[in-house]
Amino acid sequence: MNKDKRIILASSSQYRQQLLNKINIKFTAAAPEIDETAKNHESPQQQALRLAQEKALALQQQFNQHLIIGSDQVAYCNGQQLNKPGNRVHSIQQLEMIAGNTVKFYTAICVFDSQTWKIKKDIDCSTVTFRDLSLAEIENYVDLDKPYHCAGSFKSEGLGIALIKKIDGDDPNSLIGLPIIKLIDLLAEFGVKVLNT
Repeated sequence: MNKDKRIILASSSQYRQQLLNKINIKFTAAAPEIDETAKNHESPQQQALRLAQEKALALQQQFNQHLIIGSDQVAYCNGQQLNKPGNRVHSIQQLEMIAGNTVKFYTAICVFDSQTWKIKKDIDCSTVTFRDLSLAEIENYVDLDKPYHCAGSFKSEGLGIALIKKIDGDDPNSLIGLPIIKLIDLLAEFGVKVLNT
C-alpha cells in the first residue's frame, strides 16, 4: 500500500464508513459542504458523477496531501428522481410510489489526489425491483427502520431487504452507497493496493 498518501472519505455517512472499513484501509471521514441540487438537463449518471467529484474536491484545502474519496447516489423510478424523504410521511409516500416498480440506483465514486489533482471516477448501477406492498406493510417497515435519510426510503442493509423482489447489479455494496469493487480498482491506480501489506 502507498504509505505516502493518507485517505479521506468525503462523507459523514456511517454506512459508507462501514463499507470502507470492510477493505481494511486506514481512513479519516470528513463531511464535505456542497450544493447537491440537480442541474437542468443532467442525466442521473452525470449528476452522481458530478456530485461525487464535488464532494472530493470540497475537502482539497483542508486535506491537501491526501487521497480523497467522494461518492454519491442518485435513484430514479419512472423518470422521477427519488430524494431523501426526510420524515415518516414522505417515506411512506415514496414507498407507495415505488412498490411493484423498478428503481435504478446510480452510485458514483471519485478518487482525488489533492496534491497532484489527479482524478479518477466510475459509476455503478443497481436495478431494484420492489415487491407489491400494502400500506400497512409500508407503514410497519418505515416505523421499524426509519429510512428518512435514504434515497428510495429503504435500507437494503437492514429490514429493507424484505421490500425487494429482485436486485440486478455488479456490486451489492453500491446499493448501500459505496461501490467497493470499483473503488478498489481506482485506488490501485493511485498505488493503493488493498491486499498488499
